[in-house]
Amino acid sequence: MANAKKPKRKAALLGVGLDSDGSKRITTGPNFALVGGTQETHERMTEQAIKINEKLKARGKHLDNVSHEEFDDIAHEVGLKKVPGPKPNEN
Repeated sequence: MANAKKPKRKAALLGVGLDSDGSKRITTGPNFALVGGTQETHERMTEQAIKINEKLKARGKHLDNVSHEEFDDIAHEVGLKKVPGPKPNEN
């Protein structure tokens, strides 16, 4: 087992538009998949995913090797907002 290789990390963005106008929309890119949403929502998700890829490329990074903190910074730069997760139960 001394020569066991770590599996290569893979990362992808998944965007889900929860609003709908009856149309089915799916867009995929080099490291993202976007589904659903109205035309406006889907276009906004597509634009943000493309901008994230451009910013990663400008920094010489890939989605699978960028830190959480750096990804958060990039996401904020393209207009995404971080939603806080649920607070742990305090028993």
